[in-house]
Amino acid sequence: MPYTDYYLKTSCRICKSRSLQSVISLTPTPPGNAFVTKEEIDANEAVYPLDLFFCNDCCHIQLGHVVDPKILYQRNYSYVTSTSPVFVKHFESFCDQMANAFKLDSSSFVIDIGSNDGTCLSFFQNKNMKVLGIDPATHIAESASASGIPTIPNFFSSKLASEMVQEYGYADLITSHNVCAHIDDLDDVMSGVQSILKRDGIFVMEVGYFLDVYINKWFDTIYHEHLDYHTVTPLPRLFDRFDMEIIKVERIETQGGSIRVIVQNLGGPYPVDDSVSSLINIEKSLGLQKPGTLIKYQSDIDKIGKQLWKIIKEIKNQKKTIAAYGAPAKATTLAYHFGIENGDIEYIIDENPLKHGLYLPGKHIPVLGSKVLYEDLPDFVLILAWNFADSIIQDHQDYLSRGGRFIVPLPNPTII
Repeated sequence: MPYTDYYLKTSCRICKSRSLQSVISLTPTPPGNAFVTKEEIDANEAVYPLDLFFCNDCCHIQLGHVVDPKILYQRNYSYVTSTSPVFVKHFESFCDQMANAFKLDSSSFVIDIGSNDGTCLSFFQNKNMKVLGIDPATHIAESASASGIPTIPNFFSSKLASEMVQEYGYADLITSHNVCAHIDDLDDVMSGVQSILKRDGIFVMEVGYFLDVYINKWFDTIYHEHLDYHTVTPLPRLFDRFDMEIIKVERIETQGGSIRVIVQNLGGPYPVDDSVSSLINIEKSLGLQKPGTLIKYQSDIDKIGKQLWKIIKEIKNQKKTIAAYGAPAKATTLAYHFGIENGDIEYIIDENPLKHGLYLPGKHIPVLGSKVLYEDLPDFVLILAWNFADSIIQDHQDYLSRGGRFIVPLPNPTII
């Protein structure tokens, strides 16, 4: 299958250096969220390279090949925040923390970039704050607006920001949850953030933390929507260029391990604490500022694949059945790189009704609702949404009591 609709990035998104080095090459895949209908199964699906590059100047880790975002987000994009109880709880807590830390009240204006179905903004709205979402997935944005969260169905940009200032005014708080790793032109987005943020306002960026991906071998978080694999080391160079500064970095539990980067305009009202330098020192101690560390990482991943395949083969030899739980985009990466096919997994269970009746990209494993778990009682369930493994296992103790077993694939394949 020829590669189409993508280009190779030749300069670093953070510092613009052209000194990029390929460090990790995974099996090419279709877009991780491009689930197909039964009628589309026989159609050709384009696959794209999954190669990580390391910037030798600022140490930023990034995907080398950029797929057209219209393919990733405006065709069948089906992730809905409210289907994840973990994220709903996270956003409720986040709202309370931000309101308390930065004295937000009913006069405050909050913007969420990549607002999805408006779950995060709903908690600010419940505190009588003015809210506005921006999300490129048209059907999800329209649904959010219909439910009472005003949402612009578009990609955030400096041009859109200037239009927003004219219509809505300046923001006290701009949030971005698991979005800034998805943006090819970070400069344009940061320019837009800086232009629409009040002088004493706060920008909060939550992104997956590559340190956790590295330690826990969570390689499947590498997929085409995720263009950047953030560590703290390069980030000051990004914000410096827009007269902004990081005042605090917090490690948080979402996505298996993320960072909350809190930013203000340069010389803003809040003091800078030592969390930035502390995390940079930890990254240095783990070798994340050296490309050789990441090159070795790939061999560690391949060893895990062999261990998982040994478990799957033993189960299949015993004529027992394997289903999977969770159909996130990372399931596509894991299935492709570890060579898991339709015949190896009977079906995938997922809580998101928008994915029911669809099929995993390329591998065409059917996605079904959770009631099938008890109707069918498969012998084993491979948890592909491993970041929710604890809650999935807790919610399905009845399945375990009836003889079922869970398999958690990463960081070390384990049967529970």
